Amino acid sequence: MNSATQPQASLPRDRKDADRDTGKEGSKIEGDTPAQRLLALLEVIAAKDQFFTLQGLVEETGLPKPTLHRMLQQLEGSGMLQREADNRHYSKGSRLRRLAENLLLNDTVQGARHGVLNRLMEEVGESCNITALSGSEVLYLDRVETQAPLRFYLHPGSRVPVHCSASGKLFLAQMPPAQRRRLLTGTPLNAMTRNTLTDIESVEAEIEQVRQQGFALDDEEFLPGLVCIAVLAPNPDGPSNIGVAIQAPVMRQSREDMLKHLPALERAARDIAAIQRGAIPSA
Repeated sequence: MNSATQPQASLPRDRKDADRDTGKEGSKIEGDTPAQRLLALLEVIAAKDQFFTLQGLVEETGLPKPTLHRMLQQLEGSGMLQREADNRHYSKGSRLRRLAENLLLNDTVQGARHGVLNRLMEEVGESCNITALSGSEVLYLDRVETQAPLRFYLHPGSRVPVHCSASGKLFLAQMPPAQRRRLLTGTPLNAMTRNTLTDIESVEAEIEQVRQQGFALDDEEFLPGLVCIAVLAPNPDGPSNIGVAIQAPVMRQSREDMLKHLPALERAARDIAAIQRGAIPSA
């Protein structure tokens, strides 16, 4: 692995995702429901710095003109878009602008959590992330990349299988046995690397160890050459759905090296838990 390059962690995509239309500029309108595709179109529009037309969006996205016309009508009717004086061009509507402004003004919890994650990255020198369980996958809520030249890139919004990630093992360890067994039997335990545990009994044995030790390791189980250590942000009221993790290439950090970062990781998890509790008003 060349240290001058930054390996990209590419996640498997369903065939239906790969077959969706893309335009000449590569903009994608993805989603399994009309609402999801409408949100995807809003993402394309939000990235524009000038007025746009229906025909321009057709050429950019590759979607049929009648479909896009109907979607634009819906967005215009809801105040997310507005028609310009020439009746051909569109621009962002007042409701969409208010949404963006409110998001920026009130996103203090995310900002505070990101600050904790950034301090952890600076302390340990490796990429750090915050995760949550979403169905049978681990969802990356936030991530701070190391500045070291060799790193794996996994952006917020990435999803990884629950059975071969450090955070996923922690989420599984919290579940009652019947719930965990139901999830594992209904989820393909695919071999992502030669180290991936692919049968339920092996996963259960690993989960028992995780439960006893209070942290979890991913020892090149999701990506070759990647090690990870994770803990949960403590929740005194019940199971936690916030994981905090450190990831590094094995060329720079061994399994034993990662264990040395456990105290710093646990401090960060406690700080993030305090932020979470402050964000949720008392009953």
